[in-house]
Amino acid sequence: MGAMASLFEEMIMLYGIAVIGYIARKLRVLPDGSDYVLTQLVLYVTLPALILYSMDFPYEARYLQDFSWLLLLSVTAIIIACLFGYILRRNANLPEEQKGVYEGLIVFGNQGFIGYAIIYLLLGDTGILYTAVFNFLYIVLIWTYGIYVVGKTNASFTWKWLVFNPGVMATVIGFILFLLPNQWPQSIHNLFETVGLPTVPLSMLIIGILLANLNKKEVWNYICSPYLWSSVFMRLIGIPICLVPFIFLLDNKILLLVAVLVAATPSAPTIALYARKYGGDPYFASVGSAISTVLSMFTLTFLYGLLKWLGV
Repeated sequence: MGAMASLFEEMIMLYGIAVIGYIARKLRVLPDGSDYVLTQLVLYVTLPALILYSMDFPYEARYLQDFSWLLLLSVTAIIIACLFGYILRRNANLPEEQKGVYEGLIVFGNQGFIGYAIIYLLLGDTGILYTAVFNFLYIVLIWTYGIYVVGKTNASFTWKWLVFNPGVMATVIGFILFLLPNQWPQSIHNLFETVGLPTVPLSMLIIGILLANLNKKEVWNYICSPYLWSSVFMRLIGIPICLVPFIFLLDNKILLLVAVLVAATPSAPTIALYARKYGGDPYFASVGSAISTVLSMFTLTFLYGLLKWLGV
């Protein structure tokens, strides 16, 4: 219980930053479009810097085994999420513009923002390293399959765009340098640290701003939809709980902690951006992301307590 209480206190602090973002947006301290500006700043500047900083470790062979397990856990989580998403979407009695959003809310979590924030609070720099590896395939998926499920025939994609995604590039560069005998010069290491560490508070500010942008009158209609709640359940509990049996295979139980908690992050707000651009229902996506974000404070704490109880 002590471990759960500690994480809950940390998450109150973390989500308190989101509340500040919410209030600042409601009071117009942060203007229209501030969520877009901050998202661009995090995705293209601070998060890549944080990944490069966190992967600036001396090479140790044991990390390669850990990375292999993380990639296996990631593939497993992705396959489970895609299967659940596809089956539930196919059986859903929803308008076409909501079906893709429904699937996207199930498959794609806010792993790039809340995932890094939670694991960094628990494990520090090593946690960011593990999270970057676990998220690698997810980054590829959300910029490809994520657009496809939301926009279908309207989606456009090029391999050049994928290769030059900042998250992918930072992870690849960081991994290559991790394998080399030399590390970053101290001045560059300090630069990446200084630029990268604001990722966590900025990410939570973005969540608060997104919540503040929702229209209260329209929110209620979406809240009453059973499909929204089924997507929330699958995203926060159904998918991550499927990874728990790996506890019998892993020697390094920290890897399971990273995988389960990152896989349990709330629905990605990126789905709303895709819906707006490719013809889906952005309001359904925004409400689903918001509801799952609020509830994740409790579900992540529950899953953390479950893992600790199991001996992780």
